[in-house]
Amino acid sequence: MGTTSISGSAVWRDYYELTKPRVVMLIVFTAVVGMFLAVPGWPDALAAIFGTIGIGAAASSAAVINHVLDARTDIKMLRTRGRPIPQGRLKESHALVFAFSLCVFSMLLLWFLVNPLTAALTFASLIGYAIVYTAYLKHATPQNIVIGGAAGAAPPILGWAAITGEVHSHALLLFLIVFVWTPPHFWALAIARKDDYEKAGVPMLPVTHGNEFTRLFILLYTILLLLVTVLPYLSGMSGLIYLLTALVLGGMFLWHAIRLNVNKGAELPMRVFRFSINYLMVLFAALLIDHYFMIRFTI
Repeated sequence: MGTTSISGSAVWRDYYELTKPRVVMLIVFTAVVGMFLAVPGWPDALAAIFGTIGIGAAASSAAVINHVLDARTDIKMLRTRGRPIPQGRLKESHALVFAFSLCVFSMLLLWFLVNPLTAALTFASLIGYAIVYTAYLKHATPQNIVIGGAAGAAPPILGWAAITGEVHSHALLLFLIVFVWTPPHFWALAIARKDDYEKAGVPMLPVTHGNEFTRLFILLYTILLLLVTVLPYLSGMSGLIYLLTALVLGGMFLWHAIRLNVNKGAELPMRVFRFSINYLMVLFAALLIDHYFMIRFTI
């Protein structure tokens, strides 16, 4: 009895791991911020709840498909060889059923309880990441993460659409921020895991063009990111709280990128990678705080 319970618990942990919960939490967070920024006051509660669940389920489905399609690559990489499918703890067929179930659940929820536009955009994002990026772009070009980053940058638009039923220019600004943030974020990890990607035959930028070239591109994208993050203030979408936060965070990211080009220490790329995650979370939190601060003092 005890053995069965432990075994069942282990299996569900494996299914949970397939959904890439940390990645999905960041995706859902940016989507939720999009929901709250979409309206002057509080968003419709049911639309926000069902939208969050639906977007999260779709992102989880895409993550599971990613695990299945990457299984033969993952077994060759130290960072990923311990995942459930490469280790044989879960069958690919079972994982695909799980992914399909999550996809159907999310689409029905979004279509009938939120709105068709959010369902359609979310499905397009799922296909973009799970199929276009994972199955093709990842193995076709060193610009994989740049092109494929569009799918990962979609959640703020999805959140906005869930509340308003439309895609606003301000939602596109949020998309642009995440889109420009993605390459320096992921390339830092790619430098740290270059040997892994090389063994697996994945043409990440450090593998095809070397670490020096990638470090330079991280710096250039970080400069571009600093400029892009000022746009919400310039467009009137946000106020001084956000602007000051964006400038401070952008300066810190730029400092990390410069250090990465000067200091070739092996541990620095992972520091930049971890900082970039915190950067995006704090930046979007600042957007949210600024939004309600502006409303309070406008009223």
